[in-house]
Amino acid sequence: MMFLLYFLVFGLVVTIVMGLVTSWIDRKVTARVQYRVGPPFLQPLIDIVKLLGKETVIPAGAAREMFLFAPLLGFAGVVSASTVLWANQLHAAGFMGDLIVAVYLLTIPSLSIILGGFASGNPLASLGASREMKLVVAYELPFILAILVPVIWAGSFGLGDIIESQKSFMTAGHISGMIALAVAILCIQAKLAMVPFDIPEAETEIVEGPLVEYSGPALGIFKLTRSMLLFTLPFFLLVLFFGGLRFSGPGFFRTLLEYVGIVAILTVIRNTNPRVRIDQAVRFFWGPVTILAVIAVVLALNGI
Repeated sequence: MMFLLYFLVFGLVVTIVMGLVTSWIDRKVTARVQYRVGPPFLQPLIDIVKLLGKETVIPAGAAREMFLFAPLLGFAGVVSASTVLWANQLHAAGFMGDLIVAVYLLTIPSLSIILGGFASGNPLASLGASREMKLVVAYELPFILAILVPVIWAGSFGLGDIIESQKSFMTAGHISGMIALAVAILCIQAKLAMVPFDIPEAETEIVEGPLVEYSGPALGIFKLTRSMLLFTLPFFLLVLFFGGLRFSGPGFFRTLLEYVGIVAILTVIRNTNPRVRIDQAVRFFWGPVTILAVIAVVLALNGI
């Protein structure tokens, strides 16, 4: 019953609200960088509601069941991942999922895009899905190495233990933690398919990539899932590197600054870099980013 409460209230409702707010922040900052006014506060919600009210057109050559199931799979993945993070953040009793479970659940949205793209039966969608698959293979290795650093400092894979271990000193306060955090932010940029790693979508090359055939509620769910990830992934980094969320006193303002800071970094990277090719992205993540992640792990093992 307690897990169901966390699932419905925090994993679903709170994550949707915070995801839409974060999406607005991202779009507003982007507009300011481009000397535009930007959208009104409710625009992300209006966009989703508009899509939910339209018809979902299924392509003639699509695998119908998988085409419709893919967006629901990604949505369920991000809701479940957020539920695990909230349950551990709020000190739920018993096992509510550890770091391995959270990483697995956060991979599901990317897999849903791959499945949806291939199920569309569209050559451009298949090309985008193929790029998404290669991108996942590229960033997952350094991402896993980076999140091993908080595990080393905490001596446990339990998210609750990782949060508890940072009450005296945050992981990001160590040299190894700083390097791992930088690596994790770059990997999250790719997880969100944001510039310069928006290769699967690449609207100027392959329109919308895996989502080119999606419309109506199905497309709305994909867009909502991405907005929710824009909140859940920075939340994940707060748990691993900053000791989670704090809800009272100066800690609340510090948490707010940390969260907004991560979102701002993602947005600045998005607006100051050109899109890279998929081969460049793979070399980047398997080369310097992985090397940095390995250095961070070695430093953490030596207590630095």
